[in-house]
Amino acid sequence: MTLDQPRPIRIAIVDDQALVRTGFRMVLEAEVDFEVVGEGGDGAAAIDLARSTAIDVMLMDVRMPGIDGIAATAAVTAGEHPPHVIVLTTFDLDEYAFAAIRSGASGFLLKDVRPQELVSAIRTVHAGDAALAPRVTRRMIEMFADELPIADGAAPPTPSLLDTLTPREREILVAIAEGLNNTDLAARFHVSESTVKTHVGRILQKLDARDRVHLVIIAYEHRLIPPGTVGERR
Repeated sequence: MTLDQPRPIRIAIVDDQALVRTGFRMVLEAEVDFEVVGEGGDGAAAIDLARSTAIDVMLMDVRMPGIDGIAATAAVTAGEHPPHVIVLTTFDLDEYAFAAIRSGASGFLLKDVRPQELVSAIRTVHAGDAALAPRVTRRMIEMFADELPIADGAAPPTPSLLDTLTPREREILVAIAEGLNNTDLAARFHVSESTVKTHVGRILQKLDARDRVHLVIIAYEHRLIPPGTVGERR
């Protein structure tokens, strides 16, 4: 790496199937701005990797022997300088994947994801966004929120913290939970996209939220949007 080149995105792969890890590694090492810095076969290995290695993005299988991906995600994201975690699952809208997202993951991918989608998701979470559309997040919440407890360390903000939002910020939070992206938000509120980004940044900061997916969870848990209305509003 020369002085004018940015540092590569440092990635760890955690899956109990060696063949899966090898396949992902082959895809990732083909990218000039990626560096695979570690592998693990279970949750304990993931936790050790996060403690011992500088990692930007961790791919985490959710169903593993011993410490599973849910508990490992909670432990990894609770660290002092945590990596972004993308959970891997075999089934779309897997309740285990949702539990991992509530534990701190920035999104989820199916294990049969196309190589370019995997690459794009890693770059997305590394940039601080979420590799999961808010509309999909909300559908997952609708399906599983009554069944799954909030993970340790992932409790929603108190009502007093929500009270720090301005009326416009609260409106934007609700709109994000409805699934609107920045372009949609700009059109709804008749402002520029740069203004929307400023509002979203302030909301994230005030609510101590890790990304837009976390904002959807917060909005749902505080009943800012009514349950049972997925896809009804735009």
